[in-house]
Amino acid sequence: MQIHDFKAVVDQYKVIFFDAYGVLKNYNGLIPGIEKTFKYLKENHKEFYILTNDASRKPQQLADSYHKLGIADVVPSNIISSGMLAMDYLKQKVKGGQVVFLGTEDSAYYIETLGLEAVPISNLNLNNIADVNALAFLDDEGFDWKTDLNKTINLLRRKNIPVIVANTDATYPVSKKEIAIAMGGLSEMIEAIVGKQFVGFGKPDSQMFIFAYEHIKSQSIEKKDILMVGDTLHTDILGGNKFGLDTVLVLSGNTQAEDVEVNIKSTGIIPTYLCESAVIE
Repeated sequence: MQIHDFKAVVDQYKVIFFDAYGVLKNYNGLIPGIEKTFKYLKENHKEFYILTNDASRKPQQLADSYHKLGIADVVPSNIISSGMLAMDYLKQKVKGGQVVFLGTEDSAYYIETLGLEAVPISNLNLNNIADVNALAFLDDEGFDWKTDLNKTINLLRRKNIPVIVANTDATYPVSKKEIAIAMGGLSEMIEAIVGKQFVGFGKPDSQMFIFAYEHIKSQSIEKKDILMVGDTLHTDILGGNKFGLDTVLVLSGNTQAEDVEVNIKSTGIIPTYLCESAVIE
């Protein structure tokens, strides 16, 4: 595929949806020069949203993480996280009681905001589960992978409750050459063991794109006015394509330049554009 100039592509759209990791930042911090992109978007009155499969922190904390890296233009209303979708599901399906969760204390925000009692899996007493009405996989940190995963399995064997997975990513990169297991990978393992189907949120599922589309502030925005920018074919690009958006695959994250042609041909997932990065010089 032809490599396009990112600025020339962006100029054709009114609203930009960005993936976070691999597009805006990586394990070293911000993608070098990405602050120029936000400056350009602001100067040209283009609306943007960051669509992230990160349910480990509340939107304010996610926005603050960009502030600390030097980008002040990202505010909580620019953040669309999979945790927000999980929270919306809990609001509709769980009317009270306890929601047991796997994750950090910060991730409990998505439960406690609804007035529900958030119980860390480590604090759960398996002999006292009468008030447990749901289980949420929120983040891969904040619990013991042996003791608490075993407790999770036994909770689901004893009680039939809805299970939500706020981050469906199977892995995430920790360096240029290494990856680690993410919450989606853990939940798939538990799902197979207990023989039950969980409810997952995050890209490439359409719920995140619908949620983001409904939160656009500008009036009269159609799908043809929106561009989805991502670094992964199976999540960002597939999700954008399925929702009917034009998509950009950037080569600054999970998809490497030497692999891109083979990956596109083997998956059949075709981005509208291919760019080196989301940096506007």
